[in-house]
Amino acid sequence: MTSVPDKISYVARIPNNVELSADRRLQRALEGWQPKFMRWWGEMGPTLATHDVYLRTAVSVGRDGWAHFEHVPVADYRWGIFLAERDPGRTIGFGEHRGEPVWQQIPGEYRADLQRLIVVQGDTEPASVEQQRHLGLTAPSLYDLRNLFQVNVEEGRHLWAMVYLLHGYFGREGREEAEALLVRNSGSPERPRILGAFNQETSDWLAFYMFTYFTDRDGKYQLGTLKESAFDPLSRTCEFMLKEEAHHMMVGTTGVDRVVLRSAQLISEHDTLDIGPRGGVPLDIIQKYINFHFSVSLDLFGSETSTNAANYYTAGLKGRWQETRRHDDHLLAGDSVYLDTPRADGSWGRQELSALLALNLDLREEYIDDCESGIKRWNRILAEAGIEFRFRLPHPGFNRGVGVCAGQHITPAGSTVDAATWQDSRQHWLPTDVDLALVQSLMQPVYERGKIASWVAPPSNGINGKPFDYDYVHL
Repeated sequence: MTSVPDKISYVARIPNNVELSADRRLQRALEGWQPKFMRWWGEMGPTLATHDVYLRTAVSVGRDGWAHFEHVPVADYRWGIFLAERDPGRTIGFGEHRGEPVWQQIPGEYRADLQRLIVVQGDTEPASVEQQRHLGLTAPSLYDLRNLFQVNVEEGRHLWAMVYLLHGYFGREGREEAEALLVRNSGSPERPRILGAFNQETSDWLAFYMFTYFTDRDGKYQLGTLKESAFDPLSRTCEFMLKEEAHHMMVGTTGVDRVVLRSAQLISEHDTLDIGPRGGVPLDIIQKYINFHFSVSLDLFGSETSTNAANYYTAGLKGRWQETRRHDDHLLAGDSVYLDTPRADGSWGRQELSALLALNLDLREEYIDDCESGIKRWNRILAEAGIEFRFRLPHPGFNRGVGVCAGQHITPAGSTVDAATWQDSRQHWLPTDVDLALVQSLMQPVYERGKIASWVAPPSNGINGKPFDYDYVHL
């Protein structure tokens, strides 16, 4: 493979910085896939019709000035294939190949494993677009509507990035997997998406903010581990995707900020926590949304112990979060960690595990520490408003479908209870139908420039230096 140019070619039918025109076979294959992608976008993408949207488009992969903003018809957005700049001296940073040059082509013995990693990551990208396709119909402001479309088009571009790798490096099997990425649909009984969290419905904007805070944050950590990969095209692909992913998490972080702020304002104004009838989201419902989205997102990290993760690490396919900052031998053969496990009597024990087998646990703990930063932000808003209520992350064993706590009846506080007690208390911990109906009743669209729905505060800053009342979307 040739080195990656800094600038992106927008002359080509498929914008790219991988010199696609030099590989006619690959170019034809991707040009054949493009109409299928556009058909999927038309059928499963955003349902709200727009004239144009103020969107960010990648124009470079350098460290400065990589994005351009302008009003673009969404269907004309320039999806493309962009890899971060190549480091000619980069070597493998972990596993049994540590110190060797990174791979520009895939060693045959790792072909199947790398293909699986790329397919699973690629499957999440269109899934989130499908989950969010109806949200534009209830957007609380044009600013929020613009952010929704930005997230959607960049998830579509991330799909293109994975499809490029499948077409470019995995032959016929890769092409078949690329086709399948457009056949599976979020929530489909016959052809669901691969990971459970991406088959959940995102039915309201509070769920969208929680998704972009918690679930997109999982994406950040998964991309971070793939960025360490010895397969250099995958590494560079994920490095550039992380630039775009940062905006998605900002949408979630500041979105929940604004919901909490507006709820705090209504509580202070009416001197009651019961703000549902006053047009706000009650704090206990926000906590239930936190409990649900956090626990579902934890399942995306898989079981705490995994021979697959250990094998990927040893082979150099998938590293740890910020691998180069770790002060160890980057082999982990003799290292150990401890895992808290539930006992039959309701108490907790500690199990010693091989650090190599517990890589999923290592990544999950990094993620949990990061998630705590949002909880602190939202509690600071409440404290500044003089409100005693405090949010908290539930125990990692709560409401789990994967791992050592799957099937266990663990409370948000970390206590183990019997099944009947858990079911009786579920209404206090997770959103009920009544809660969801209340939130849904608030989801009235506001498309007037500079206006916003009653349940969420306006942002403190607009996009790209523009004010909140800028005309971000033309309907």
